[in-house]
Amino acid sequence: MTLRIYDTLTREKREFVPVHPGRVGMYVCGMTVQDKPHVGHIRASLSGDLMRRYLLHLGYEVTYVYNFTDVDDKIITKATKEGVDYTSVSERNITAYLEGAALHNILPATHYPRATQHISEMFDLIRRLIEKGHAYAAGGDVYFDVRSKADYGKLSRRSLDEVRAGEREMAGDKANVGEEKRDPLDFALWKGAKPGEPAWESPWGPGRPGWHIECSAMSMKYLGETFDLHGGGQDLIFPHHENEIAQSEAATGKPFANFWTENGMVTTGGDKISKSTGTGSLFYVDEIAARTDPEVVRYYLLSTHYRSPLEFNEERLAEAAVAHQRLLGVLARAGAWDAPPGTARTGEPGPAVAECERLFHEAMEDDFNSAKAIGHLFDLSREVNRALDEGSPDGVTAGRLLLRLGGLLGLFWRKPAGESWPPEVLALAGAREQARKDRDWAQADALRQRLLDEFGVVLEDVKGQPPRLKRR
Repeated sequence: MTLRIYDTLTREKREFVPVHPGRVGMYVCGMTVQDKPHVGHIRASLSGDLMRRYLLHLGYEVTYVYNFTDVDDKIITKATKEGVDYTSVSERNITAYLEGAALHNILPATHYPRATQHISEMFDLIRRLIEKGHAYAAGGDVYFDVRSKADYGKLSRRSLDEVRAGEREMAGDKANVGEEKRDPLDFALWKGAKPGEPAWESPWGPGRPGWHIECSAMSMKYLGETFDLHGGGQDLIFPHHENEIAQSEAATGKPFANFWTENGMVTTGGDKISKSTGTGSLFYVDEIAARTDPEVVRYYLLSTHYRSPLEFNEERLAEAAVAHQRLLGVLARAGAWDAPPGTARTGEPGPAVAECERLFHEAMEDDFNSAKAIGHLFDLSREVNRALDEGSPDGVTAGRLLLRLGGLLGLFWRKPAGESWPPEVLALAGAREQARKDRDWAQADALRQRLLDEFGVVLEDVKGQPPRLKRR
């Protein structure tokens, strides 16, 4: 099998060949931290995490970069409203993101660059663009000359004539629309200082960076001028990713990212979840986690292909919790968390189990199709149950395979907490086990029935494993 990844730029799946053999560079556009993280942020991070985990499984060394935009108009406005420094707003929301990512078992990034810590790299890139005639200084600002790049619009498939002059989405934020531009389509690389706003000294006067230049400067610092995968939400394709490509390739003369892997939007009631639309407990990550197990949230977000839109609501979460619990039940029955590798294994698993594993990897190597991969986890869970029902030791082996494959998706990272059983239940279960050892089958059956009748507890025997207790 060969890993194939869909590329937004070419609109096709292509075989993945890394820029540097054995190594992968990934960049995911992170939060603008004016507020707490919402579920849309977690989905974007989870999509990158899914790719990273599978690339690690394939044996690649992965450098994963997730950035924070820690100064912009909205952060400054919120800080002013609260009467605090802008860094107070940024720092608390960066912390909230890191806590939310950890809750959902998202691996820590190799680097978490912040815009304000990479001003000098942005200066260098802006200078290169000016020297090559792709940017110009005007009234304390510096703008990228969009019409200097003949292939501008190639990612979003928009022509310059389709972009309305001065449009908000083109600018990236309102401060990009200035009177000193040569062309209303040009976007800001550096924005001159305004009274009362944070500013840095620059060759063009005091100011702060434009939004788009940040990601180009930070990604190239950590990954090089050409790297493998660039992610982020599909709402960033235009203008953000479009502008990243334009300024980066104009500066270097090289391809910027080999694959653009934007994830689909999270919707609720058909509307995209965003800061302007989000309300209630199904918006912010900490509020969702207070009501729903983060592993269920992760399972649900992975149950749809990363490029597809996903509806997020209470009903769908409840359905996901039931499905997720089915898999946990099979893992518990097989003792998958408890048995060391190789326990009770006799030979290789049967062809049905091997086919489930093959199909799982086939799905993942087809553009990281976690939705299909999860379907094959359920196929495998049925094989686990069948083997356990037949008393075959392959049930334990298949159970551990189920745990391992789920782990490639970042699932099943913690063993469910066992129920605390009353001393009377444990005493009856122990007496019943002793009766079995004594081959007193009648007594063993009687004790098992007492557990059911008096306590509503089912005692389940699994060949090669201690008996398990569960509620009727």
